[in-house]
Amino acid sequence: MTRPSKSVRSARAKTRNVMGDRMKYRVRAVSAIVGATLTGMVWTGVAWAEPSWVQLEAKSSLAEARDRAADWAGSLPDVAGFQLGTGWYAIALGPFDTAEAAETARQLLRGERIIPSDAFVTQGERFRGQFWPIGANLAPPVEAPATAAPEPAPAPAPETAAAPEPAPQPVETLAESRRLEAALARDERRDIQAALEWAGFYEGTLDGLFGRGTRASITAWQEAQGFEPTGFLASAQQRQLFETVAAEKAAYGFETIDEPEAGIRVTLPMALVEFDHYDPPFVHYRAKDGSGLRILLISQQGDQADLFGLYDAMQTLEIVPVAGERSRDRTSFTLTGQNAKLHSHSEAQLKSGLIKGFTLAYPADQEARMARVLAAMQQSFEPTGTKALDDTLGKPLAVSGAALMAGLNVRQPVAARSGFWLTEAGAVLTAAEGFDVCKRVTIEDHAAEIAFSDPALGIAVLTSTEDLAPAAIAHFQSAPPAPGAAIAVAGFSYPETLSAPVLSFGTLSALSGLAGETDRARLAVTTLPGDAGGPVLDGSGSVIGLLLPAPSDATRLLPPDLSIAVPATLLTPALTQAGFSPAPSENQGALAAEDIAEIAQELVVQVACWN
Repeated sequence: MTRPSKSVRSARAKTRNVMGDRMKYRVRAVSAIVGATLTGMVWTGVAWAEPSWVQLEAKSSLAEARDRAADWAGSLPDVAGFQLGTGWYAIALGPFDTAEAAETARQLLRGERIIPSDAFVTQGERFRGQFWPIGANLAPPVEAPATAAPEPAPAPAPETAAAPEPAPQPVETLAESRRLEAALARDERRDIQAALEWAGFYEGTLDGLFGRGTRASITAWQEAQGFEPTGFLASAQQRQLFETVAAEKAAYGFETIDEPEAGIRVTLPMALVEFDHYDPPFVHYRAKDGSGLRILLISQQGDQADLFGLYDAMQTLEIVPVAGERSRDRTSFTLTGQNAKLHSHSEAQLKSGLIKGFTLAYPADQEARMARVLAAMQQSFEPTGTKALDDTLGKPLAVSGAALMAGLNVRQPVAARSGFWLTEAGAVLTAAEGFDVCKRVTIEDHAAEIAFSDPALGIAVLTSTEDLAPAAIAHFQSAPPAPGAAIAVAGFSYPETLSAPVLSFGTLSALSGLAGETDRARLAVTTLPGDAGGPVLDGSGSVIGLLLPAPSDATRLLPPDLSIAVPATLLTPALTQAGFSPAPSENQGALAAEDIAEIAQELVVQVACWN
């Protein structure tokens, strides 16, 4: 809500003159059109039968509401404060003897930009105990007594008769509703569209033009409330719409937040979150009063590579669940995540060397409610200035090596293993075991999918949803090596600590499995779980097989240097039939260990399974 400016003396003086004693506005203070409209509204009720108010704002605590009431009282007369049935506290102007007088006051004060644009007229049905002015006991004004006249002589008591029925209140006709609407300013029409949008009945542009879309929205709202669907709001219906929306918004506590350190302006639900701390590139807002809501404002300097790095890094955070739609283009990205407990939405944009955006995370059962929060953030989000968060702002980084991870829990993959480039198009060959439980698969942090799987051989081909450019691809030997030949297994033996593949040297023991299987080969080499899926290389650096995960047999104790692989002679026909023909090897002679290590560096990639 806008704080009333105490410096606008001329506007304030004009307002006091208009409001006068007990704030009784006169029709002559407004335009001729509005005056004619108000003249046609005098039938709505006997003076003070139903006093009306202009509600300015509502606060969640009594102390804050008293402070705001005091601020308003310094600028305007007849400020009152009431407790609402929801536990919030309303600050209002009045009382006015009619709703029309209250509306006239609202229009005048809004025209002077003295009161908030979303202030509205109410008859105070939800007002409870009065807290402002302190010690006040508000009551309708007492009409001045008529000139005294001689009392008539007492008459004989009449016969007892039933009390007359009260005269029915007039009903606003459709023609009158049309006339009232025609007198509305464009901003007021825009307010109606915004209220209908909040209530879920309007999806068009907030332009203040009442075309077919707005008429259909009004009709749908009227039907939902049990009113006759005319497409034109009666004055009482308009008040009900505004009061309902204002009460719902008060529960969120929406406020426009200017974050100068991050260069961001955005509307946030401050009844549900509160500022926590800075950890570049994030501004953290934590849950308030057990709301479960969490918000990150994103602000950092960078280029496209930094944007893409942020996109990849955020997908490893627990605050971004694995399941959900992802999209990225040259200058922006959007990430959504859902699981049984948590939903989140992240978006960021690169412009003029600055990356700005936000993440909204909330309990899964709050999806419908949080849709309004997300809409408010998206509509209001605005990068400001030419700066981003200073890397030195806030507390030291909680996770070494990446400012992107500062203060956030990094989600670890269910399994991390090795694979190797199979084609120039970026297809990767790896071991298939365990992929059936993965909700998401990545190749070097890039989203991937299973393009081909052969359960019998235990292999899988992964392709990325992004364009990847391999530094090198595997070349397969066509002839099987002889048992006893020297081999090397290349893989990510230590995926959590080393970012490069490790070579493990050994020998080919036999071209069969432990039970004599002809589609397996035994290796005498010590490997680790992260090596599974990596290539088995001969002395020339050519692929002669693919390492499978270690056999799991609780009834037997196997030698620590026993490893099992799929021979290249079986891989080639299976892959060719699936449309992923391996490149044949033309390498001859033995290479030095450092040369094989260089081949492995370009060939082997890390594959991860996420849940």
